[in-house]
Amino acid sequence: MTKELFIQGITKFLFGVVLLGVLIFLPAGTLSYWQGWLFMGVLFIPMFVAGLIMMAKSPELLRKRLNAKEEQSEQKVVLILSGLMFLAAFVVAGLNFRFKWIVLPDIVTYVGTVLFLLSYALYAEVLRENVYLSRTVEVQENQKVIDTGLYGIVRHPMYMATLVLFLSMPLILGSIISFVIMLVYIPIIAKRIRNEEKVLEEGLEGYSDYKKKVKNKVIPLIW
Repeated sequence: MTKELFIQGITKFLFGVVLLGVLIFLPAGTLSYWQGWLFMGVLFIPMFVAGLIMMAKSPELLRKRLNAKEEQSEQKVVLILSGLMFLAAFVVAGLNFRFKWIVLPDIVTYVGTVLFLLSYALYAEVLRENVYLSRTVEVQENQKVIDTGLYGIVRHPMYMATLVLFLSMPLILGSIISFVIMLVYIPIIAKRIRNEEKVLEEGLEGYSDYKKKVKNKVIPLIW
């Protein structure tokens, strides 16, 4: 662990906390938005702990993830669309709390929280299974096809985890309107997967055979 890496990680973490807080609580017009605080907690506390563990055990992996930059032009579009989706969903959730457009029962928030934490655990398992997992679409040096564990069920278990993760966010925040907005993630991720599989087929030996073996991309028996 280096001082530079620690400062970089903490800076990005704090920036994320402040930015999300502004996006949620400013539209809500109050700090008494309890679902907002719950969401901030379940999102950032595990993230902070995971960052500390990665910094201690795999500093180079942490450095790579902090400095990852997308090279594929199609993926840059995906990132922009995803950013707009999150912006709209969080702002609308705050406004929904402020103006009481559609008030959901508290049980929805609790169910969303459980789903969110389960998706975090699923994401952690994907990280454990695939040492080549990257934030960007690329074929790494000496990369091999992973076809065991979750990768024996769907080709993109990371996206399976993020799909549950993202769709549970508006449930925690108690906003059905934000949930509808987050459904935009499905066509966005479908676009990313098309480009990613093209890159993998062209650059990763054995990936075409893997596609024939594992038919589903994200959701078992469905997609």
